[in-house]
Amino acid sequence: MPQRPEAANTGVENGRWGEDVAVEHLRSLGYVIVDRNARPCRWDRRLEIDIVAYDRRTDTMIFVEVKQHKAHSDRERRLRSVDRRKLDLLRKACRAWTGRNRWRGARRFDVVEVYGEPGGRPEIDHIERVRLFERPERHVNWAD
Repeated sequence: MPQRPEAANTGVENGRWGEDVAVEHLRSLGYVIVDRNARPCRWDRRLEIDIVAYDRRTDTMIFVEVKQHKAHSDRERRLRSVDRRKLDLLRKACRAWTGRNRWRGARRFDVVEVYGEPGGRPEIDHIERVRLFERPERHVNWAD
């Protein structure tokens, strides 16, 4: 059964709000927002990076996946929303972005979870250094 248009628009609106909250959070940490909703491959529309930010202090490019939730749930369950298939797509998107933009410096992958809804006061859970890239000595394990 097809989704009702207002339900789809509410989901998009909440997701956009969550990304806006995440951008403000990252800026408050001193990061420069380089790109939003980046689609580095024209031929594969599944490859998207929610936010690309740059940390001047550490000279690191940070790829951020934003997850918006209405309420808190246990951590293990929340992180399942970024499953192995999604991680593979994110890895490919990040590689494509770094190649297209000729970035050869340090990089990391973060997840920013935003709790709440538009019009309310959001809560933010910023999970840094999620293991996505090949060099595990530079990134913490996903389960940490």
